[in-house]
Amino acid sequence: MSNWYQESSPPERKTFWACFMGWALDALDVQMFSLAIPALIASFAISKTEAGLLGSVTLFAGAFGGWIAGALADRYGRVKALQITILWFALATFACAFAQSYTRLLVLKTIQGIGFGGEWAAGAVLMAEIIRPQHRGKALASVQSAWAVGWGAAVILATFVFMYLPADIAWRAMFAAGLLPALLIFYVRRGVPEPVRTIPAAGQGPSTWTILFGIFKPEVLRATMIGGLFGIGAHGGYAALTTFLPTFLREERHLSVLGTGGYLAVIIVAFFCGCIASGILSDRLGRRTNVSFFAAACVVTVLVYVFAPLTNTEMLILGFPLGFFSAGIPASMAALFSELYPAGVRGTGVGFCYNFGRIVSAGFPIMVGYLSQHVGLGAAIGIDAAFAYSLVLIAVLLLPETRGKALSDTAPVTAGPLNAGAR
Repeated sequence: MSNWYQESSPPERKTFWACFMGWALDALDVQMFSLAIPALIASFAISKTEAGLLGSVTLFAGAFGGWIAGALADRYGRVKALQITILWFALATFACAFAQSYTRLLVLKTIQGIGFGGEWAAGAVLMAEIIRPQHRGKALASVQSAWAVGWGAAVILATFVFMYLPADIAWRAMFAAGLLPALLIFYVRRGVPEPVRTIPAAGQGPSTWTILFGIFKPEVLRATMIGGLFGIGAHGGYAALTTFLPTFLREERHLSVLGTGGYLAVIIVAFFCGCIASGILSDRLGRRTNVSFFAAACVVTVLVYVFAPLTNTEMLILGFPLGFFSAGIPASMAALFSELYPAGVRGTGVGFCYNFGRIVSAGFPIMVGYLSQHVGLGAAIGIDAAFAYSLVLIAVLLLPETRGKALSDTAPVTAGPLNAGAR
């Protein structure tokens, strides 16, 4: 990581830290929910399936948020779209702290999801266009590693608030902390440059509606379809694994809150390391080889983690490869998706492929909750996650290799074929 960062220009570094901090704070807000599930079930007297629905609507709304924010970024600029989505997400998370019923929380989580999906789309394409091609995989994977930072912060916050506050107040305090990302707006407005864009210029060119559906033109339709399948697998596996993982550790492994935090700490550190490793391998070996390796490793590791009769110590040890391999897939998505599209619809394409998977993957937490009533929570997590990661493996084998591809800022909306410029 240090080599590419040292070679980066001041604009590249400022953009990196803006995207890194934004993703870390988003992770803080999102992961607080999975840690608060037991308290939410008790506070609103809901089932695990209903709790899973709260996570699902966030993912579902995120799909539309990413697609729309990507189109707005293509039309009005990457930085402006990033500012809007950060503020939207922060305010929605803060509002969740004051929900007085399950229905109201469901609505607020839906609103939160729109901003969550949009923030990633705007930030990913911004970073992809600013960084030089030979470092794109490493830089964007390093941005993705910020998820581990935010995830770790959420675990620490949850550990302390549930230790010192009653459960029905603790989860509200956690969501109230979600206002923190709004402070990032000041840094983004002052320090991050807008990438040079000539066609279409910000606020000009095709309408937002035209850009929104430009990813379904024949020239890029194949990329959109396969990228969407990739997104389903990536998000489905992650959602199936992480939404109920804290609950699985508490209820089936009978760990305390601090014990759960310790197990999650191993996975989180491993996730950070996996992102960095994936970025390095992606730039050295290529996008397809890198993703294929991590997807296959995910399937094997998840099945062993939830099905094998492991002791608590063995689960702790296996937690590292579980977190490590699960990081490799999301760490590669921003670079890969950015390289599949021309400038005119790049933001829209990245936002759609990354977030379309949320529409289908929104059903994975519900499926886990439903299956857990018949086969147990651990088995339900393993079945869903393994199936999802298998979809990633299929999708990446259908995509072209795009490592080192230059991202032209002058490509029209209807650019060349899917593999044009790839090498």
